[in-house]
Amino acid sequence: MPVIDGVARHRLERLHSLDWARLLAVLLLIPFHAAAVFYTGELGAFYVVNPQSSAALNVLIQFLYQWHMPLLFFLAGAASWYSLQLRSSATYVWERLKRLLVPLLVGILFLVPPQVYIHELQAVGTRQTFLQFYPHFFDGIRPVGHFEWAHLWFLAYLLVISLLCLPVMLWLRHDHNKGCLATFKTWQVQLSSLLLLALPLMLSEALLRPRWPGFQNLYDDWANLTLYLLYFFYGYLFCHQPGFWVALDQHRWRVLGLAVPCMAILLWLGLSGSAPEREYPFAFFLFQALRGFNSWIAMLAVIALVRRFLSTPHSIVRYGNRAVLPLYLVHQPLLVVVAWFVVPLELGMTAKFFLICVSSLFLSLGVYEFVIRRLGLFRLCFGLAVSH
Repeated sequence: MPVIDGVARHRLERLHSLDWARLLAVLLLIPFHAAAVFYTGELGAFYVVNPQSSAALNVLIQFLYQWHMPLLFFLAGAASWYSLQLRSSATYVWERLKRLLVPLLVGILFLVPPQVYIHELQAVGTRQTFLQFYPHFFDGIRPVGHFEWAHLWFLAYLLVISLLCLPVMLWLRHDHNKGCLATFKTWQVQLSSLLLLALPLMLSEALLRPRWPGFQNLYDDWANLTLYLLYFFYGYLFCHQPGFWVALDQHRWRVLGLAVPCMAILLWLGLSGSAPEREYPFAFFLFQALRGFNSWIAMLAVIALVRRFLSTPHSIVRYGNRAVLPLYLVHQPLLVVVAWFVVPLELGMTAKFFLICVSSLFLSLGVYEFVIRRLGLFRLCFGLAVSH
C-alpha cells in the first residue's frame, strides 16, 4: 500500500466536506428561487410572481444572495485542483467542454424557453401556444428580445473562468523548489491571511460594481466576471496551499463572529433602504467594498461550519455528488412550472412557498433518477458520463 503523507491525507479527508458543501449549495437553489416568486426587490422579477410579496422571504433572498453563488464558484475552483491532479490540461479542457458547454447549449434550447414562455403568459398574457412562441425566443437578446440563458449563466461563466485560470493553475501545479512558489508552499497561514484575501474582492466590488451592476450577459458584466473569477481562483488556492484550510479550521468561530454582525449590518442597510445611492460616490464606494468583504467572510463561515459538522463520507453525498449538475440544470424550469400552477391557489404565502419547494425538489430528483441517470443520451446532454 502506498504511503500517504499528512498533507495528502488531510486533503483527502476534507474532500468530503467540499462535496457536502456543493450538494447543500445546489439544494439551496430551490428555496432561493421559490422565495423569488414572492420577491419584488432590486434583483428583478422572477419568471412567475405572486401578487403579494413576503418580507421574510425577502430577507432569505438577500441573505443567500450575499454568499451563495460565490460559494459555488469557490467550490468549482477547488474541484479543478483535484481534477488537475489526475488529468492533463488537454483532458481537463475536454471534460470542461463536455460537462459545461454541452449542457449549456442543450439547456438554452430546451430548458430556458419554457421559463420565458411562462413569464410571457403571466406578464403579458400572450395567446400563443408554446410551439408558436418558441421561434420568437430567438428574436433578440433580453431585454430587447426574449433570448437569454436564465440560470444557465453559471455554466457559461464557469466555462470561461475555468479556461482563463488554466494557465495560472498549471503554473502553480508544477513542483518548483525555488522562488515564490517554494516560499508560498511553506507560508504559515493565519487569520490575517484569510482576511487579506478579501481585499481584491472589496476593490473589485467598489471599482466595478457601480459601472456594471450585474446583468449576467458575460460580454458586458465585468463586475461579476471579476468577482467570480477571484472566488474560483481562491478555491483552487485553498487546495494548493492546505494551510488555508488549517487556518480556517483553527479560526472558524472568529470568522463566524465577524460574519454575523457584518451580515446583519448589510441586511439592515439593504432592507431599510439606507444603503447609499450612486449619486453619493464615496459612500457608495464604501458600501460596495463592505459587500465584497461580507460575501467573503460569510462564505468562509459557511465552509467552516460545513467542515466542522459535515466532513465524513455518506451515501447521500456520494449520490448527490453525481446528481448536482443535473439537479442544477432542471430545478429552475420545473420550479417555474410548479409555481405557475401554485400561485393562483387560494393558499397563504407560507403554504405556497413550501409547496413549491417540496414539489420542485421531488420532481427534480425524479427527473434525474428515472430519466437523466438511466438514458445515455440524456446523461450526455446533462453533463454526466455516458457509461454508468
